[in-house]
Formats: sequence, structure tokens, C-alpha cells
Amino acid sequence: MMTIHESDDRHLFDALPAIDFNTSERLHIELVSAARQEGLLDVAYRTVDTPVGGLLLAATERGLVRVAFDRQGHSSVLESLAELISPRILRAPDRLDEAARQIDEYFAGRRRTFDLPLDWRLSRGFRLNVLEHLPDIAYGRTASYAEVAAAAGSPRAVRAVGTACATNPLPVVVPCHRVVRSDGTSGGYVGGAEAKETLLHLEAA
Repeated sequence: MMTIHESDDRHLFDALPAIDFNTSERLHIELVSAARQEGLLDVAYRTVDTPVGGLLLAATERGLVRVAFDRQGHSSVLESLAELISPRILRAPDRLDEAARQIDEYFAGRRRTFDLPLDWRLSRGFRLNVLEHLPDIAYGRTASYAEVAAAAGSPRAVRAVGTACATNPLPVVVPCHRVVRSDGTSGGYVGGAEAKETLLHLEAA
């Protein structure tokens, strides 16, 4: 058996051709293009910078399926999408250009509602019913968990509303940040208390 000493191993790596950023990006674009042509791109993703930190955006052919904050761990979110939807996931920013544009407009104060196709497959049952009611809460307004429960048809399901908001796969776009406690305090939020306050202050301005 031939043994490769550490010094020999280093020379082997020195002999490998370097791949610069432009080449790497070109290869990635070609990979994405080939995956699309072969129908192998099930989930596309990109990240955008916002006042509440980096947001991961992911979309299927049906529409936007996931928005995630940095604190949720983007790598973990992608792993979850691979398990729940498909392992055929690639960074393909152009599929999410429109979503990124609308999110930029929202944070710039130029957009009050989102007009995007949504893929709701990560929510079901009463949680989905709650999330579908959230866009009815007008920009700049808030509603209590109890009010949302009543609007969703189950006035006693206040805790379930809290769970639906906490597991919302599409925060910001589906405005669970507008749901607050009955005493007017903001309550919990998937993106953290500071992010929720930022969103509420943005809309109140």
C-alpha cells in the first residue's frame, strides 16, 4: 500500500487548478439551467437583506413556500424543505426576483400588500385557516389572538392561533406580526421580539 505523507498531500492540492468566483458562479448557473430543462428543480431559493436581517426565500412551481429569518437557521430550513418537499433544491435567485422586489418595496414603505402566488403545502387544517385570515388584518393595524380565533371560526382556539402564528412558514408576507396580545403588548414572534417591533413600527409610520 502506498502511503501519502502530509508534505506530498499538500503538493497534490497545490497542483489542483484554482476555481475563481466567476467560474464557480457560471458553473452554478449552468447547473440551474440544466436542472430546469430536465424538470429537476423542485425548490429554488435565495436570500435578501432586510432591516430585520437576512431572509431566506424559497419557492416551488406553485409559488412562494417559505420565508425564514436568520435566527431560524437557513441551513436547517433548507434541510427541512428537502425532507418535506423535495431534495432537488438549488439556489436560483431569478425565480424569486418578484418576491425579492416586493419585499424590498415593503421595507422601503412603498408596498402595503403582497401580490405573490403562495404554496401553502407546509400548513394544514386550522393553522392554514388562521394564516389565510391574516392578510385581512390591514396594514398598520393589529388584531388580538382572540379576534383572529373568532375570525377563523373557533373563538376558543386562542392558543391554536398562537401556534399557527409561531409556525407560519411565510412570515412578513403572511403578516402574523400583526397579531398581538389582548392587552396590546406584541407577544411572541417567529423572527424574535425585535423583528416584530420593527415591522409594527414600519407599518405605523
